[in-house]
Amino acid sequence: MTSWAQPEQAHAAEWHDETTVLHGDAALATDSSVSPPIHYTATFKAGSAEEFADMANTARHPGFYTRYGNPVHKRVEAILAELEGTETALLMASGMGAVSTTILGLVERGDHVIAQQRHYMSTSKLFEEVLPRFGVQTTIVDQADLGALEAAIRPETRLIMVETPVNPTLTLTDLQAVARLARPRGILTVADNTFASPLNQRPHALGIDVVVHSATKYFGGHHDLTAGAVCCSQELAERIWAMHVTLGAVLSPMDAWLLLRGLRTLPLRMERINANALALARWLESRGEIERVFYPGLESHPQHALALRQMKGYGAVIAFSIKGGFDATSRFVSSLRLATHAVSLGGVETLAVHTAAMWAGTMTEAQMTAAGIEPNFIRMSVGVEHIDDLKRDLEQALSGLA
Repeated sequence: MTSWAQPEQAHAAEWHDETTVLHGDAALATDSSVSPPIHYTATFKAGSAEEFADMANTARHPGFYTRYGNPVHKRVEAILAELEGTETALLMASGMGAVSTTILGLVERGDHVIAQQRHYMSTSKLFEEVLPRFGVQTTIVDQADLGALEAAIRPETRLIMVETPVNPTLTLTDLQAVARLARPRGILTVADNTFASPLNQRPHALGIDVVVHSATKYFGGHHDLTAGAVCCSQELAERIWAMHVTLGAVLSPMDAWLLLRGLRTLPLRMERINANALALARWLESRGEIERVFYPGLESHPQHALALRQMKGYGAVIAFSIKGGFDATSRFVSSLRLATHAVSLGGVETLAVHTAAMWAGTMTEAQMTAAGIEPNFIRMSVGVEHIDDLKRDLEQALSGLA
């Protein structure tokens, strides 16, 4: 089977991110419209038997069947590959669709994988509960302990999965150090870059093989779609795509188009989000009602030096703990007026969740403790509102705890 290759975009490697998100897909335009068309079709017609055979036997063909690919998918993928600095990218229907398809596409029975102790909840379940059912052994290590990571490597280790900053505690993983351990041994590395985005952190440039995202978050940016993305080499993309075609976690053309539109403003949104989140984190540290603030951009973060080395900005998510325990934390969240009490992150609106309450039904107390989720823990995704308005909202909610 041949593989569809996306055309190279002239000068794209020389562009800044602001230009890439606007013009990085120009070589894939199918007509003269300024706003890209939505190819809302499940299947595409062939002009001849020979053309049909070529379409059917070309991996990732954008004009055969939307489960294989779609012209809108390809435009988004071209931009994401440029942003992450990889040869190509793949779109899927959700972030977990991207994570699960990637892992299942790269390992097989008898393999051993290493994952970090603190991951997004569903990623942890994939490694701890799902993979062992299919004969893939998993070792979980403290991501901050490189010695433990190296000690966990076996002759049959085929993959290491990391996530940084991690959800929801914002613990960091040293990407370059992980790559240095894995690459000489022929071990593939996968990094979930959702919490950072490629504008703040580029794992591939630090030696990571595959970068995955919940594109629902910063890339979409408006809390109106779910999508996932995988950025990697052409060779790895074909392996992952083969699993993707089988599992069928296909992103609809409409959501792909919304994702493309969201990407156009990603650098503008990230600039404001980064500034707002850092200012708000510093303000929260000054409040007597707060026990502790977790944010990589703060000098008080235990891994701030690592953040300075591998990140250009620190993202939307702030984690902080409220004095007074679970009940006080619940009252605080309920008192917010501007920040929305809702899950997800990376959009234009500020969102806040009481993490212990959110995950109480799906995680045991032991699992929450292992993940670093305390009863008084808040995860806030800072949006693009005016910083003074955000401070006033949090101030009135904190004042109600007195």
